[in-house]
Amino acid sequence: MADSSSGRVAETKRHSRLVDFLIRLVREKPLGTVGGIITLLLLLTGIFADFLAPYAVNDCHMESLLAPPSARFLLGTDTVGRDILSRVIFGARVSVIVGLTATTLATIVSLIIGIVCGYIGGKLDLIVQRFVDAVMSFPSLVFLIVVIAIIGPGIWQVIVVLGLRTGIIGSRIIRGAVISLKENEYMVAAEAIGCPTWRILVRHILPNVMAPTIILFSIRVPNVILTEAALSFLGFGIPPPTPSWGGMLSGMARIHMLRAPWMVIWPGLALGSVVYGINMFGDAVRDLLDPKLRGGAGRYGMRAKKE
Repeated sequence: MADSSSGRVAETKRHSRLVDFLIRLVREKPLGTVGGIITLLLLLTGIFADFLAPYAVNDCHMESLLAPPSARFLLGTDTVGRDILSRVIFGARVSVIVGLTATTLATIVSLIIGIVCGYIGGKLDLIVQRFVDAVMSFPSLVFLIVVIAIIGPGIWQVIVVLGLRTGIIGSRIIRGAVISLKENEYMVAAEAIGCPTWRILVRHILPNVMAPTIILFSIRVPNVILTEAALSFLGFGIPPPTPSWGGMLSGMARIHMLRAPWMVIWPGLALGSVVYGINMFGDAVRDLLDPKLRGGAGRYGMRAKKE
């Protein structure tokens, strides 16, 4: 009975923390709330793209080449008669897959490198950090183009390359957080009683670096989506006929952009809106989760009353 009651109390606390976070988001960060709604719409669009799209992604309507927006084709068609709305909707699925998967991979890589190097230090840290410096020294887009040109374009190639590079560079932030944690008294006490290294890393360090990790995750997603769009625009990302917002802005769309501006307006508007929304949501999450950014105004932005 005691175990079940304590479990219910813990679950209630978790729910209250989530509700508390949502209330603070709406009250203190209206732009972050709008960004959260855009992020939620992106996720739902990517998940239910098969049901939302009026046509299959590569259905060609040869009688309606470069058709302007109409009741049949709400956003018009492209040079081979494919419905722009359907391709924009399926492009959201590609952005969700690439953004979440590459960012998850980057977060795992950052945690492994940052925690190990920050805690162990010494020659291992010196060697690994020089490798990180070498990766950071290359311009991002040039580095990605060269690597993808070697291994070949494709959605999983883009995910792996983006995830590894982003994770290696982002490990510096996790490493700095771990180095600051090593100086705390409970870390010294854990080492003094002979606590195994793996237990210290998993039970003491990992939970205490989750706040910057969550913040990094929310900030990385729009950067990954924008980078994938840039690579696809240049022809080094996701190859056709898979719909990618960056790829839809390239190729024949550039040639016919004056004759059929809807070919570039709608994918560009979708990409810009999503990146802006996720950025706003990520900034709001960072401000609400990082206690250093709360300032002296207190938890809810209201100064404590003087007694």
